[in-house]
Amino acid sequence: MAEFPAKVSTQTSTPEASGGGGFCPRPDITFLKSIPGILMMVEILLGLLVWALIADTYYYFAPGYGWVMFVAIICWVLTIILFIIILLQLQRRIPIIPWPLTVFIYHAAATVLYVTAFITCAASVNIGIFTHSDYGRRGAASFFACVVMIAYGANTFFSFMEWRGTGGNAASAQA
Repeated sequence: MAEFPAKVSTQTSTPEASGGGGFCPRPDITFLKSIPGILMMVEILLGLLVWALIADTYYYFAPGYGWVMFVAIICWVLTIILFIIILLQLQRRIPIIPWPLTVFIYHAAATVLYVTAFITCAASVNIGIFTHSDYGRRGAASFFACVVMIAYGANTFFSFMEWRGTGGNAASAQA
């Protein structure tokens, strides 16, 4: 019986660390002010603009624009989901996922997809096929696709730095 007190740990933990305390996501305001957060907001806003400009034209005459629409919408939806997960710090609730690596892989894949979408969009702008208003919309979509591609590329860099442990991305905050 004399060994009993020596084997017992009386250390307590916080409700957040033990998984208790209920579910109350709190927005991470520092993420909104960070460079990766700002880049994700740019990706969301300009990605919406890309697919809205393409959707407002007759894109079925140029089969490449179907690919541009696919990339723009898929990346836009996935970026919104990832943004919400990081903003509300929901990644702390799923610690089994290696979030820095996941965010890096997503941004790298989105960059590659947007490179192909930008090239397709820019190469398919032809004034002979479309009306004048469609030409302007497609040119603007190409420009914004290039800007979004650059934003995803920059975010890939910051995600890589965070994954390798040399950055300060709020996406990596794990319990």
